[in-house]
Amino acid sequence: MSDTAQLKIGDKTYELPVIEGTEGEKAIDISKLRDLSGYVTLDVGYKNTGATKSAITFLDGEVGILKYRGYPIEQLAEQSTFIEVAYLLIYGELPTADQLKNFEHEISRHTLVHEDMKKFFDGFPSGSHPMGQLSSLIGALAAFNPSSLKQGLTNEEINLEIIKLIAKMSTIVSWIYKKSLGHPMMYPQNKMDYVTNFLHMTFGQLTEDVAIDPVVVDAMNKLLILHADHEQNCSASTVRIVGSSDANLYASISAGISALWGPLHGGANQAVIEMLQKIKEDGGDTDKWIAKAKDKNDPFRLMGFGHRVYKNFDPRAKIIKKACDDILAKLNIQDETLEIAKKLEEVALSDPYFVERKLYPNVDFYSGIIYTALGFPTEMFTVLFALGRLPGWIAQWKEMKANKEPIGRPRQIYVGATDRDYTDIASR
Repeated sequence: MSDTAQLKIGDKTYELPVIEGTEGEKAIDISKLRDLSGYVTLDVGYKNTGATKSAITFLDGEVGILKYRGYPIEQLAEQSTFIEVAYLLIYGELPTADQLKNFEHEISRHTLVHEDMKKFFDGFPSGSHPMGQLSSLIGALAAFNPSSLKQGLTNEEINLEIIKLIAKMSTIVSWIYKKSLGHPMMYPQNKMDYVTNFLHMTFGQLTEDVAIDPVVVDAMNKLLILHADHEQNCSASTVRIVGSSDANLYASISAGISALWGPLHGGANQAVIEMLQKIKEDGGDTDKWIAKAKDKNDPFRLMGFGHRVYKNFDPRAKIIKKACDDILAKLNIQDETLEIAKKLEEVALSDPYFVERKLYPNVDFYSGIIYTALGFPTEMFTVLFALGRLPGWIAQWKEMKANKEPIGRPRQIYVGATDRDYTDIASR
């Protein structure tokens, strides 16, 4: 294969470098195209544009492959913990036993959140969306950590801010849930591991001891691992482009949370449960709704089936399906909504219409079911997504800083009015 590509415009030909990634991805480097030719490319939504070189996550949607730092997601979900995966994503290698122990210890030392942060909840309107709260609270952490605003932070100083953010995120998410119930907030217990501590703060009570089931801990670990990173998606790209302005870590992550809030990005698992509830309210006739999904003239579509990137089975769905089955069996939940989900899953895995079109249940389908089984309201689903995605966002921000990437500044093709003379307001 040639190491250059030729672009012919009129009577001029331009040589553009061709680069290849370690997994065989190929790209034409157009970094100097405008300087050479005066032209820019138009790629609405950046569907064909590589904005960076990254060593964090690789996915192949055609085959159904997802790897973090070269490690298959199947191995990590089965053998690792969320905090170990967080270390891998952020620092590039799996930790040694001592490194992991120290990482966990440092996180446990920073789980407390400044008491003044509680006052924010008094100012949020009753019923305000948890994602709006989360974005505000994470952004506000910069005010409680003014050292993070200093220019030219050392690696040690950056690592401290990373530790603080991972530690405090779990406390803040649990507080958002507690406030939605009108319950007193639970404080972290540093003797517990990260996920157990989060679940204890979320479901624990001041009035009695609450034991967190290991099956629930295992399922939550898997959910967080599966959501930890997913290449250059909308929120990861947002974190990088905000960070490229030299914005602090908290501001950059807050921006990523806001991007994730969009229903086209992070709200898919919430949409699954809302669909199931709609079917339930209609009488629970799954055959009727399956027929509607097959009818090309009907606007209804099944949520949680198929994936824009994965053209085969979502590798994360295979993993979380087992955790979902384990949770439902362990908790022995009898819920009509979840029964409807099981029927839809059975049809999607066997009906030729869905199999031929590769409309398999995806990770959002199963994660929504698990969160519902655990008792989370649908409004909390995207917040839990953000908790899992945090290490990936941090890794993307850290890599962007290490690469000394320039400030993000997309070009455009102007299609507005041309020269016009100003008209006095009396004459308009």
